[in-house]
Amino acid sequence: MTRIPLFPLGLVLLPGMSLPLHIFEERYKQMIAGCLAEDRPFGIVLFDGQTVRSAGCTARVSQVLKRYEDGRLDIMTRGEHRFVVNELMEDKPYMEARVTFFDDDDETTPAGDVSTLMTAAHNLLKNLSRDGFMPETAGEPAPSDPASLSFFIASLEGFTHIERQQILEMTSGGKRLHKCVEALTKIGERFQLTRLIEKIIGGNGQPPEYVLQKLSDRPDS
Repeated sequence: MTRIPLFPLGLVLLPGMSLPLHIFEERYKQMIAGCLAEDRPFGIVLFDGQTVRSAGCTARVSQVLKRYEDGRLDIMTRGEHRFVVNELMEDKPYMEARVTFFDDDDETTPAGDVSTLMTAAHNLLKNLSRDGFMPETAGEPAPSDPASLSFFIASLEGFTHIERQQILEMTSGGKRLHKCVEALTKIGERFQLTRLIEKIIGGNGQPPEYVLQKLSDRPDS
């Protein structure tokens, strides 16, 4: 087991995902200072206000964006490795944990199915990028391996924290990619419907009933 600093947040970090953070609490200023000095990661786990999830992802500071006179920091981090918390320790101002790292199990999804999913995923991403859905990923190419691609998709706008947590915990790359492609398809459909309604309303028109019905049938995420 490995001991790492722990940062409970109301969000989910995924491997390869970039995450900006504003560090303002004294205990976390101290934690980040230690991580920067020793070039070591810290763990991010989902905290919903009552419960801390046991599975999380390590984050490494990739850039210090701004230092304030009072010690606050704006930093950019990037997700690295998934872990499970085995033991919590609170002998420092900030929480630490003994963790075990985990990765995907041996893949059981047929190679042909994975290839089909990869093609579908890249086509969906290309269409959404063309339509302006992913401005935050402009210039960042989609990964070419199934595991990284699934995490890349799940880091996009439209996925809830709970959905990302489920994806984080999945250990089948094929099944995780399948779930992400299904979700991305629904997100794309909803995005197109929303744009259509905005266009109609912008022209002082009334959206057709079938468009409103399709929109109401889509989940919020």
